[in-house]
Amino acid sequence: MSDVLRQLDMILAARKSEADADSSYVASLHAKGLNKILEKLGEECTETILSAKDAERSGDTKDLVYETADLWFHSLVMLSHLGENADAVLTELARRFDLSGLEEKASRTKS
Repeated sequence: MSDVLRQLDMILAARKSEADADSSYVASLHAKGLNKILEKLGEECTETILSAKDAERSGDTKDLVYETADLWFHSLVMLSHLGENADAVLTELARRFDLSGLEEKASRTKS
């Protein structure tokens, strides 16, 4: 796993268990619960989509990268809240190597 993701996982875990919600943004999200975290994730998703549309028109991807970082960050907060981390996602992505996207999709069980 990249050093940045490893460090971020460690920080998020510490903020979840040790930080005061009055002094830590991440701790405040955890204190407000999953619904608040998902609300922020949805906001960041929308902002990322809009930035991608703007980047296509302008050719400038600076805002897209910024918003994607926010999206990834809030995704990691969600994972942390549910007891997972970036390594779990990277492991799943690695599992998908040498599978076509269509094969991977077909291999999923239907709920």
